[in-house]
Amino acid sequence: MAKPYVKIRFANGALGSVPASADGVVGMVVNGSAVTGKLELGKPYVLRDIDGLVALGVTGAATDANKYLYQCVELFYAEAGKGAELWVMVVASATLPSAMLDPNLDNAKKLIRASKGRVRTVVALTSATDTVAEDAALGSDVATAITKGQALGEWATDTLYAPVLVLIEGKGYTDAAAVALPDLTEGTDNRVGVVIGQVMDGDTAVGSLAAVIAGRIAKIPVQRHIGRVRDGALKIQSATIDGMVEIADADIDTVNDKGYITLTTHVGRSGYYVCDDHLATAVGDDYHSLARRRVVDKAYRIAHNTLLNYLNDEVACNGDGTIVAAVAKAWEADVVAAIANQMTANGELGTDPADSKDKGVKCEVDREQDVVSTSKVKVGIAVKPYGYAKYVEAEIGFMKIQS
Repeated sequence: MAKPYVKIRFANGALGSVPASADGVVGMVVNGSAVTGKLELGKPYVLRDIDGLVALGVTGAATDANKYLYQCVELFYAEAGKGAELWVMVVASATLPSAMLDPNLDNAKKLIRASKGRVRTVVALTSATDTVAEDAALGSDVATAITKGQALGEWATDTLYAPVLVLIEGKGYTDAAAVALPDLTEGTDNRVGVVIGQVMDGDTAVGSLAAVIAGRIAKIPVQRHIGRVRDGALKIQSATIDGMVEIADADIDTVNDKGYITLTTHVGRSGYYVCDDHLATAVGDDYHSLARRRVVDKAYRIAHNTLLNYLNDEVACNGDGTIVAAVAKAWEADVVAAIANQMTANGELGTDPADSKDKGVKCEVDREQDVVSTSKVKVGIAVKPYGYAKYVEAEIGFMKIQS
């Protein structure tokens, strides 16, 4: 017999207390080497700044076996800022992202458990060069890593009730192969984002662009698009699409149209910006956007925590076994209040300014479910997302001068 639970399923067709400090918690699984007496492979560590990594015996020295690890954490904090909560697990250099993310292995899964579900975003980073077949545009491990990342996100949701999204790198990409890129918009992996691009120091690739993107996620509210121009350029000095081709000269349109997270530049603005916030699923999927994924994941966590108060509680029912209307209304009011107080009040859900009753969330308890016979109460929750100005069209011309 299954144990009592509160389960919430994600549903397409939604309308158009989690502490805010936890919304940006990131978990990083990255290749590296053990440091005797300080850093163990496979052990989760929580950092608040780059100094925490230095205390584990890791430096940015060219001769340090953990130089890549240092660069990734440094890039993360350059973007996220000091104080951001980062959970780090270092794994052997031969470990690829597919193994890092595999929910059947104790890598990212162990990290999420160690954080007690605080981790919201998992980023898998490898210093290894991924092999690329002659007729492919990405490394051989990328497709498997996407599948494993989706499975990890579903495991965290279904088992821990602590949903996560996953970022991986599009290793092995070269700009000349843009037309051969697998089209992620044909997939259904709406918990995984694939990042294409490299952070450069002169002619040398350093760290990981995915670490920078994770840093941006860590410092912005859940409803915020990672490419929002008003938030400023990413904290990197130089970037390319593949280690050679500058962003301004690369085939960004193809990379973006196929559902990858990559960089762009804007005329009149210095620096690099995220082009769009795709996840590896169809554009019509409610959760194609990373921002919308984060919004609904936060609502999920709040709703789960609120409904947990009712688990195994007595439920007043009518003669036919259905829930009493007043009780149903009380449940609905609790869920709406919790999400509104922790999200709508912070501007994380869309509302109609002209409607004072619009809280950006609706909740409905099924009045027809036979609770007495099934011991189950069905609840429907819908939150209202924002729209995003991904395209702005304006017309300009001369004013007519009146004589």
